[in-house]
Amino acid sequence: MRQAMIFAAGLGTRLKPLTDTMPKALVPVGGQPLLYHVVMRLKEAGFERIVVNVHHFADQIIDYLKVNENFGLDIRISDEREQLLETGGGIKKAMPLFDPNSPILIHNVDILSNLDLRRLPMDAPLLVVSQRQTKRYLLFDDDMRLQGWTNIETGELKGPVADTHLSPLKKLAFSGIHVFHPSLTPLLGEWQDRFPIMDFYLKACATHLIKGYEATDLRLLDVGKLDTLDQAEKFITNI
Repeated sequence: MRQAMIFAAGLGTRLKPLTDTMPKALVPVGGQPLLYHVVMRLKEAGFERIVVNVHHFADQIIDYLKVNENFGLDIRISDEREQLLETGGGIKKAMPLFDPNSPILIHNVDILSNLDLRRLPMDAPLLVVSQRQTKRYLLFDDDMRLQGWTNIETGELKGPVADTHLSPLKKLAFSGIHVFHPSLTPLLGEWQDRFPIMDFYLKACATHLIKGYEATDLRLLDVGKLDTLDQAEKFITNI
């Protein structure tokens, strides 16, 4: 089974005042909500089951999916109205809603890209990365195995590289798209209910293979701020 999770529980503070009355997932781009664009990309790529986590204006998202009859898919809701669990906690809470033997493609609701999701390898834990400028990079060895994370502005290091000082390492930017593989599921029990998924990966990569997938010719837009909405309108017409 091809299954995916859309992170849609965030408060969307960078998109205020729009998110004072609606969740980020329903902010319109090109006449359709962000959630619509991500769901359609997943559907076109053959994903059958999608879990959407909700918190901020959760009922609006639930009603939107109901009115649209879940777009003909098996869409399930992971309800975080009681507590926002961050990305790692969100995956942990949603696990009972998935087929435990199949990998899960995780996709942020505010990420638009030209990535061909049909060709994405899903046979191991995977982080989709690219060559683009940012302050924070994931670090990979020559085999594209995750070794750590760095903030080049502050010099902060996390992960195995912080202890071993492996060098040189490839610095690549995370895309907000990744594959959570069943091989990592037992490790979730070591974590509390609320935690970032990247902290999880940076600990797990010391003992488990977590690969990077460098998407060539990747065009990606993080629709996280008001000034990116105009760009998003043009972006979706060209992907």
